[in-house]
Amino acid sequence: MFAIIQAAGWPIWPLLLASIIAVALIIERLVALRRGRIAPAGLLQRVLAEYQQKGVSDALVADLEKQSSLGRVLAAGLRNAKSSREVMKESIEEAGRAVTHELERYLTTLGTIASISPLMGLFGTVVGMIEIFGSQSPTGANPQQLAHGISIALYNTGFGLVIAIPAMIFWRHFRALVDSLVIDMEQQAIRLVEVIQGARK
Repeated sequence: MFAIIQAAGWPIWPLLLASIIAVALIIERLVALRRGRIAPAGLLQRVLAEYQQKGVSDALVADLEKQSSLGRVLAAGLRNAKSSREVMKESIEEAGRAVTHELERYLTTLGTIASISPLMGLFGTVVGMIEIFGSQSPTGANPQQLAHGISIALYNTGFGLVIAIPAMIFWRHFRALVDSLVIDMEQQAIRLVEVIQGARK
């Protein structure tokens, strides 16, 4: 592996840094975006059962806020349960925007790495081509320098693609997962509003 890095020349170092960041972000998002952690199954039913038995209590709201992202959205609604439907919905939407922002954290960075890795590889290719042309002299080409330039060109192109492909796959997967989680939380929040404020006419 170290021999490949040496053969690829100095342009490989930014690509290696990008690959380390991409792997760290993918692992972090895989852990953070688990459905059970964001929107636990049965949470809305438990909240509605407790609300119908005891009403809204500070303990219930505080417990919900600590539990999960969906809990924070439902807690915002319960905090305004005695207000009008519009106020309750507005508070849920505000909490939902904050939660969505948290769910999308680091996705821009991962998408940027997926986009620029091939360009960084192309930059390495250009550096390799410069070395190839630089190895030409009036007396003939230096085969060792020529081979080194070709190594830089090909290794960097390949490594850029190796980083970009999985980063793009995971970025698209996480985008779809966040959209799915947000829609699920919206539907559960609407159900909470309809139970507390009455179904829409």
